[in-house]
Amino acid sequence: MKSKQHKISGINAGVSGEYFVAAELTKRGYIASITLRNTKGIDILATNSEATKTANIQVKTRQGKGRSWILSEKAETYFAPGLFYVFVNLRDITDRPEYFVVPSEKVASYVKRNHAEWLITPGRNGQKHNDNTMRQFHDPEEEYLERWDLLELDK
Repeated sequence: MKSKQHKISGINAGVSGEYFVAAELTKRGYIASITLRNTKGIDILATNSEATKTANIQVKTRQGKGRSWILSEKAETYFAPGLFYVFVNLRDITDRPEYFVVPSEKVASYVKRNHAEWLITPGRNGQKHNDNTMRQFHDPEEEYLERWDLLELDK
């Protein structure tokens, strides 16, 4: 029997997403350190066991059946080599989370393009969308689902 959808606070969801990503990295043989809460823009520092390759990770977590994540407009310009987003979908409490591992350059390009398209697409009743600071990321083709290899920690 499938359990009922379990919803937790946004803060707890975010924290659990970070720990799930750290656990997944550790399970794969990497060293993962969750940063202090006041570290801007990087939630997890990851390295291979030889400490010869590193990746900086920003974690974004959502709950439920959807597969889209809300970001700020900062995501359009926040990218660097070695910086990745891991988008976590917690799904149901009995299910393993889904992980979408995306280079930050791809996220920046996607959210910028997606937002520009949204602005020129008429809204309900044909009205113009008003610009805002919210951006959205989703991966409908599942191109980045479980793409831990993109971190290049094994090379």
